[in-house]
Amino acid sequence: MTTSSSLMVLNPTPQLPALPESGGLLAYFEKIKSFPVLSEEEERLLILDFKKNNNLEAAHRLVLSHLRLAAKIALTYRRYGLPLADLISEANIGLMQAVKKFDIAKKVRLSTYAIWWIKAAINDFILRSWSLVKIGTVAAQKKLFYNLGRIKAKLGLYENKELEPSVVKQIAGELVVDEKEVVEMNRRLGGDSSLNVAVGDDEDAREKIDMLVDRRQNLEASLACKQEAQQKHRVLQKCLAMLPEREAYIIRRRMLTETPDTLEEIGARFSVSRERIRQIEKKAFEHLAELVKKELSAEERQAA
Repeated sequence: MTTSSSLMVLNPTPQLPALPESGGLLAYFEKIKSFPVLSEEEERLLILDFKKNNNLEAAHRLVLSHLRLAAKIALTYRRYGLPLADLISEANIGLMQAVKKFDIAKKVRLSTYAIWWIKAAINDFILRSWSLVKIGTVAAQKKLFYNLGRIKAKLGLYENKELEPSVVKQIAGELVVDEKEVVEMNRRLGGDSSLNVAVGDDEDAREKIDMLVDRRQNLEASLACKQEAQQKHRVLQKCLAMLPEREAYIIRRRMLTETPDTLEEIGARFSVSRERIRQIEKKAFEHLAELVKKELSAEERQAA
């Protein structure tokens, strides 16, 4: 887990609410609910104080008032199988980066701007942690990683618990994978199940975490998420079109589909070896990442 000292980049004096090493997250969610939501004018004055006077106390107040936003976003990533406390910790880092880099001239609320930084921090953490989750590259594991949650939902299985043998057999048969791999992947993706227990017996019963986190509608944040998704899709498609045809095909079939092709399958299509396809895939991903980075930077300059 990220240490508290590295979290407090902006403010080394007052501390953020402590995240437990394991369990005990309910207390953290209760704690962050106690921090007041800032009005637009209060937020503006604090940002000006921080930017003009380097007042770290102002920055700290801005961070505290948005901890609920960071936690909400972190919760949407909990099915990746990583500790929820770590995801929240990374979300808080992204939040503090947003406060540090926010430009009040952008004419948007800090929450709208912070969403991108929070998600970027979490995504980066997930990519760095894949080796810890031990998600392999073989086709069977990829199928399970991308499809297990969907199939469980289709079967009405929403709790993170051990699967019945009959269910394991059914999923294994549908995805054409070994039953042992289904069991192992289900355990890896289980996450913090204690926070996902339904409260009540009726169909509309909410989960514990839904009752703890502030659920007031934030239309601004919702719109920002939608716009961000549209921008990502547009930029990705534009950059894919810039790649050589073979590289674009490999990226689409290996990374942008729920049932990725194996290296052998793509190698057979292009009459080259499995290893050659792996090399091309690595080069194509690096090429695409560079194109996307340049395109996003160009759009940010135009928007400034």
